[in-house]
Amino acid sequence: MKAIPYGRQEITEEDIRAVIEALQSEFLTQGPRILKFEQEFAEYVGANFAIAVSNGTAALHLSVLALGIKEDEYVICSPITFAASVNCVKYCGGNILFADIDPTTYLMDIESVKSVLESNTDKKIVGIIPVDFAGRVVQLDEFKKLANQHGLWILEDSCHSPGGFFIDSAGENQKAGNGNFADASIFSFHPVKHIATGEGGMITTNNENLYQKLMELRTHGITRNPLKFENSIAFANGNSNLDGLDYPLWYMEMQSLGYNYRITDFQAALGSSQLLRADKNLERRRQIALRYSKELSDCKGVIHSSGIIEGHAYHLYVLEVVDRRGLYDFLRSEQIFAQIHYIPVHLMPFYKHQGWKEGDFPNAETYYSRCISIPMFPSMSDNEQSFVIEKIINYYLI
Repeated sequence: MKAIPYGRQEITEEDIRAVIEALQSEFLTQGPRILKFEQEFAEYVGANFAIAVSNGTAALHLSVLALGIKEDEYVICSPITFAASVNCVKYCGGNILFADIDPTTYLMDIESVKSVLESNTDKKIVGIIPVDFAGRVVQLDEFKKLANQHGLWILEDSCHSPGGFFIDSAGENQKAGNGNFADASIFSFHPVKHIATGEGGMITTNNENLYQKLMELRTHGITRNPLKFENSIAFANGNSNLDGLDYPLWYMEMQSLGYNYRITDFQAALGSSQLLRADKNLERRRQIALRYSKELSDCKGVIHSSGIIEGHAYHLYVLEVVDRRGLYDFLRSEQIFAQIHYIPVHLMPFYKHQGWKEGDFPNAETYYSRCISIPMFPSMSDNEQSFVIEKIINYYLI
């Protein structure tokens, strides 16, 4: 059996043709394929606006910048996430407070968030970053009520959950990133994610003012919209004695401190091509998850698993197991490359130096001590999955 990674991109002939066509066109970057991908993705998740960027971390950074945060302000996030979900606040000079996870869902526990709010009334808390960990979508309608009570914004980290949804209190399916409850949502197009563009990311929102701000921040804080220009037409034309002219076509203004977080046209072409089979691939992920759930449910070494939940996007299939290190090493010896998601962010040395310590979030820390992500990707064959299941079961029979 060849090596089986925990995640892997799938590149089809259609994907290759789409990229070649983009490479042979007039544009390598800032061309029409970017807007096309943005519009298609916005429609896919049900949002009004989408902004494509260079990666998921850039999406987080720009979103926090656009939502606004000051050095004396705080944002609440889960410790079970990739560090970028938290670092984006630090990039902008803000501060982090963590809330523990629910040990069943692995998502940030709203009761823990309430406790953080109640015990930190001396701090100016301005936002919440819920993470759709492993593909399970946060119950955002409940978080929205809490955010409204405290005047907080919500930035949904949906990197694991394109196409996933939660069911709201009215019984309606609410897709990750649709903008109905979060001020903005972000996605990643890293190769192991649902849609791969090499590197790349997306921000979705229903707020037009936020959208316009994000568009400027993506490109150095520059605007080409004459309605927003602050300098005079005479200055723009290079001659203060000129009157009655329009702003010249070359003119632009940097009105804020932005970044170069643009995506390329050929990446956008790949994204559009991959988006065409997003639902098919999501269904395949659910089939793989269903089989894992059925065949590993009685395995004596498995304590808990991702299981089968309606709306779960299954970026990862996570097991909590006894003897996690032993299983991890055994699987590697069999060319099965599982992964650990994640080391709790509050125990990374950078955050420990800011005062966080072991014991602060027991649910997150217990989860980390026994979690392992087993292979999950749409092109995974039935034989490959059988091999993974067989080796896990056999390990605990030894």
